[in-house]
Amino acid sequence: MNEEANIETIRRCYELYSSGDISGLMEHLSPDAAFSIPEVENSPCGGIWYGREGVEKFFELQELAEEITDWEAREFIAQNDRVVVLGRSTATVRATGRHYSTEWVHIHTLKDNKLVTSIKFFDTAAALRAFQKVTTALI
Repeated sequence: MNEEANIETIRRCYELYSSGDISGLMEHLSPDAAFSIPEVENSPCGGIWYGREGVEKFFELQELAEEITDWEAREFIAQNDRVVVLGRSTATVRATGRHYSTEWVHIHTLKDNKLVTSIKFFDTAAALRAFQKVTTALI
């Protein structure tokens, strides 16, 4: 598969995510896909999510944990079987009511027109502040 086709596949995945069509998104995943999400204390979303069922569970937990109020994929960069996406988002943590904004990077690997791996990077310090259940007093 060429790089432009890989970018189009990932763009389609992002469109499906943006429209809330997670079932449609799952059709673009390899059955043995793996999503890697950074761990953030008090967030249920971190870790490695395996297979379509695991990735679907990640999206369910993300929806329960956060309301994403702004989300934008800004740039798609491809080389061979990889597509890197640069973007930004803002979310409100449902349990605390606090929000955070972050620039992010997603690194996707495709094989046979299916998403095989996805590694996500974002400002985990900003997310941690929003997920904190108790704030400490300054001395």
